[in-house]
Amino acid sequence: MPIYDPDLWPALFLAIALMALGCVFVFAPRLGAAVFGLPAPEGSSAAWVAVVGVRDLVFGSYVLVLASCSTRRAVGLVLGMTALIPLGDILIVFAIQGFTSPGHLLLHLASLCAMAIAAVWTLRHRPPSAG
Repeated sequence: MPIYDPDLWPALFLAIALMALGCVFVFAPRLGAAVFGLPAPEGSSAAWVAVVGVRDLVFGSYVLVLASCSTRRAVGLVLGMTALIPLGDILIVFAIQGFTSPGHLLLHLASLCAMAIAAVWTLRHRPPSAG
């Protein structure tokens, strides 16, 4: 079980964090939009907030399932690719807000760094080989 493998704990933590964040975006869209760094639109335009939530729920699920059923290498590679999501988020927030929202840019940057560090950690820490 991955819960007993400390080398997978960063991946598990990020998976759970992504899924929790996804729930915020789906069930509290105004709060989700505020966390993301863009204003929450009214009416059907607010659907983008739920889309972000579903995206985070699914990516968190990918990592959780991989950590439970696959190899460390697969988990690390998926985490590495998942780091591209906050990079895109940075570019979107910057394109809309510029430097007027540095806290949100830093939040997305921290997310990118956490994913990248967890990916490297997972890929570098391998169990000792037999023999």
